[in-house]
Amino acid sequence: MKSTRTALIQMSCVASTDANLEKAASLVVEAAREGAKLICLPELFRAQYFCQREDHALFSIAESIPGPSTERLSAIVREHKVTVVASLFERRAPGLYHNTAAILDPASTAEHNIQGIYRKMHIPDDPLYYEKFYFTPGDLGFKAMKTSAAHIGTLICWDQWYPEGARITALQGANILFYPTAIGWHPSEKEEFGTAQYEAWQTIQRAHAIANGVFVCSVNRVGHEQGDVNDIKGPEGAGLEFWGGSFIADPFGRILKQAAHDEEDILIADLDPQLVEVTRQHWPFLRDRRIDAYGNITSRFID
Repeated sequence: MKSTRTALIQMSCVASTDANLEKAASLVVEAAREGAKLICLPELFRAQYFCQREDHALFSIAESIPGPSTERLSAIVREHKVTVVASLFERRAPGLYHNTAAILDPASTAEHNIQGIYRKMHIPDDPLYYEKFYFTPGDLGFKAMKTSAAHIGTLICWDQWYPEGARITALQGANILFYPTAIGWHPSEKEEFGTAQYEAWQTIQRAHAIANGVFVCSVNRVGHEQGDVNDIKGPEGAGLEFWGGSFIADPFGRILKQAAHDEEDILIADLDPQLVEVTRQHWPFLRDRRIDAYGNITSRFID
């Protein structure tokens, strides 16, 4: 079992969806030239975060999978022999849309080298995060996937807060969990709550790494956005300040790499699957699980 050089692309986004795709493509190539074999882009990287409002016109930027983004990225996948995780606004059918991660692998013979997809399971509905307006909850379940680079699982943003998703994905054999993300501060809240919000976000994901004995790779965007998308202007006002802070944690929950809050970056780390084995030998949480006693976990609430 060899180490996998893994890269997270922390980037900012502009109004032009075409410009964002080309920027993402160039950053993936840069990571590949630095030796990365497994590369993850942030959530919905093709656009500024448009879910800050409910606007039917924005459904026009959704795309099919396979589609334009997977076609552009698959050319890089084939040329550089890299595996790429790309989060996209998927148009599945008229009136049916998902927040979907496509996993592109050089060994895949499917169209655009699509090894598989994961559709975001947990969909938030909070001020400036109106995702339920746009996205149907995923119907593929939690999935682990064997790629040329590693055995991985992909979840997306709001999925980060749920230990059930991480556990089920790890139980299917994933050694590395990816969380492409678009999360930031309401500017009016940053001074009072900003540090606590970021630390809670990082802590819950480090806990997933520890509880499951896996690597966790969380990649965010940076920059202040109003949600401008092509010629569709976002709402005037404070917008969102995306907090960056992308990181890679090992199975002990130790931070291997961490990006700044306000700069673009390519985080690169060599992830050794042997550490998963060693960690689980010493912290045998999977061995000691009481699978006979967890039936109530499927209840909404236990009165």
